[in-house]
Order: sequence, then C-alpha cells, then structure tokens
Amino acid sequence: MSAVAATVYEDRFDQLNAEFEQSDPSSILAWAAATYGDDLAVVTSFQPTGIVTLHMLSEIAPGTTVITLDTGLLFPETYALIDELERRLNLRLVRVRPEVTTEQQAARHGSALWERDPDLCCQIRKVAPLNTALFGYRAWIAGLRRDQSGRKAVPIVSWDAKYGNVKLSPFATWTERMIWVYLQAHDLPYNALHDRGYPSIGCNTPACTQPAATGSNERAGRWTNSSKSECGIHVLTRRD
Repeated sequence: MSAVAATVYEDRFDQLNAEFEQSDPSSILAWAAATYGDDLAVVTSFQPTGIVTLHMLSEIAPGTTVITLDTGLLFPETYALIDELERRLNLRLVRVRPEVTTEQQAARHGSALWERDPDLCCQIRKVAPLNTALFGYRAWIAGLRRDQSGRKAVPIVSWDAKYGNVKLSPFATWTERMIWVYLQAHDLPYNALHDRGYPSIGCNTPACTQPAATGSNERAGRWTNSSKSECGIHVLTRRD
C-alpha cells in the first residue's frame, strides 16, 4: 500500500463504509477535515451536489481547498455561478486549466475534437489537469451519488489508484430531491441552465451538453451522440 494512505488503511475501508452508511454528509465531511486537514481537497464542477458540499464545508472547515476544472469551454452561466459562490462562501478556490488552449488543441488534433474523440478531449482538458492538481493531497471529495445513472455502487470512502489517494463521496446515499431541498432551504444559487432544461452541465458544445426532456435522468444530455457517460475523472482511461 502507498505511504500516502497511512492515515486510513485499506483494510479499514469496509469498516468505515459501514459506519458512514448511517452518517449524514456533514459528519463525514467533519471526519475528513479532522483526519486530513490541509491535505484534503474538494473537486467540483459546481453541480448541485458540489454546491451543497461547499456550503457544508464553509461551516465545518472553511479554507478547505476547492479545485475546479476550467476547460476553457464552460458556459457563461457556469463561470458566473463559480464567481458568485467564490465570493459568497469565501472559497479557497483553485481554477485548474489545461496545458493547451483550445486553439493549440485544434492545431494538434484538428478542430472540434470533442465531436470526433470526446475521450481524448476530456483526457486533455479534464483528466490530465486534475492529475496534476491533486498531486500531494492525501484525500479528495467528489460529488458522486448512487441515484445517478451508472453510479449505484459508489462507496463513501475508497482508495483511488488513479490519483494515489483516498476518495470520499459523502453524498453517496443522498438523492437528487434531497440535494434540491437543501439548496432551497439555504437559498443557495445554482446554475441558471438547470431551469432551461439542462439536467447536467459540462462544456459548452452540443457534443458535450444538451438540454433533455422533462423527467430525464440527472445525467441526461451529456455526450448524447456517443456511448460515453463519464468524462474520465471517475473511471480509468487512456493517457494522452
């Protein structure tokens, strides 16, 4: 086992998951902050679950590092939301950008790579930058939930071999409805695109993000013309 996992041994993950299964997310976040301190980071794209995470942490452990991936292709509404929450919650925000601009990417791989090879595009603009950004952190927090399409087996705590640290999903047991009830109860802002038919919001290209029919699952509208369902952060993918 890697030395960076010394705080929480892999053979304890089953025990921790059993304990956390009955815990509320705020208790899990408090445990994570107490266990890892400055070696803990939140990774968020400012989807609803991420916003709830940030609000809870602003009260439990203000100053926790928040990492967000600025692909250079985000919607204007997303940038506006990030700016608003950074001010409102006084976030210690790190905006991580790819090593190459969209123009440089087009020169190397051709225009609109997201249409022809979305896996490679996500690798360049999301996965590789996050790999660098998470280096040195012993644990990170994600916004995964089991009620999301393709994520029903998400553990609350696990060893993340991709990034070489502990991965926490404190809201694994929550539902979409619970997230929205919390957002409304605390009068928290959210991406205006949700009110325009976008269940999930990624990059501002038709190949990556589209509106979906009312009642569609929360991940609908993403990579609609391909078999792709994840950007690659939460699954093993090839390296560029």
